[in-house]
Amino acid sequence: MSGSSALSWDQYEALLKPLTKELSDAARWIQETQQRVVIVFEGRDTAGKGGSIDVFSRTLNPRQCKVIALASPSERERGQWYFQRYMEHLPTKGELTLFDRSWYNRAGVEKVMGYCSDADTDAFLKAAPEFERHLVEDGIFLFKYWLCVDQDKQEERFTNRLMNPRRRWKLSPIDIESRTRYDEYTEARERMLEATHTDWAPWTLVDFNDQPIGRLTLLRDFLDRLPDTKLPVADIHWPDLAGPPRKESYRVLQPIESFKAG
Repeated sequence: MSGSSALSWDQYEALLKPLTKELSDAARWIQETQQRVVIVFEGRDTAGKGGSIDVFSRTLNPRQCKVIALASPSERERGQWYFQRYMEHLPTKGELTLFDRSWYNRAGVEKVMGYCSDADTDAFLKAAPEFERHLVEDGIFLFKYWLCVDQDKQEERFTNRLMNPRRRWKLSPIDIESRTRYDEYTEARERMLEATHTDWAPWTLVDFNDQPIGRLTLLRDFLDRLPDTKLPVADIHWPDLAGPPRKESYRVLQPIESFKAG
């Protein structure tokens, strides 16, 4: 777990276990009933998007659950309709797609950091609700989560990344600049929510100052908003082996020496 939490690791794992069982059931329902599900994860840097996405992706079949974290657009992509490069990653029947940041970059980091014009942001905020209306009317289940974190917690997590060699890869030059623009991100978020929180594609804000509790809250909300996903488990004929189990045998190469614990 990243940072302090009201839950111990054992408490968190005990609370998470039944939710991941429900998530597995939901994934089977998505696959067997040929649903399409999109979850958008947005929030400030360090809020906890990656850890939340990992709860989903490590539980589900990677052929069914796709994680999309797009890099900066190429020159060709900058000449396309803004939503175009996201559309190719939308799920087909039986799939769930998790967007680690999404088309809402245009209302957040691009707006605050000056990577797009005010006119670009205005056009996006006008177009996004209609874009999402088309997705929902076509049968896609669309969930939009904003992960909330106070600046003191954000600073604590940035420091953890700075001091931990295994987490430094998460730091970028943008992080240094974005730390000075907390209020600007707040204003951009509020404007985004006002323009894009719709009946057909509502936003859900989740407190992620305590990341483990935030993950549990988000997962519980997602599962509660799906239809009844309970399906009967089909019997699979599993015949006995024809003889005793065989051991591995090798002719060309031998396994390397096993790791010695302790």
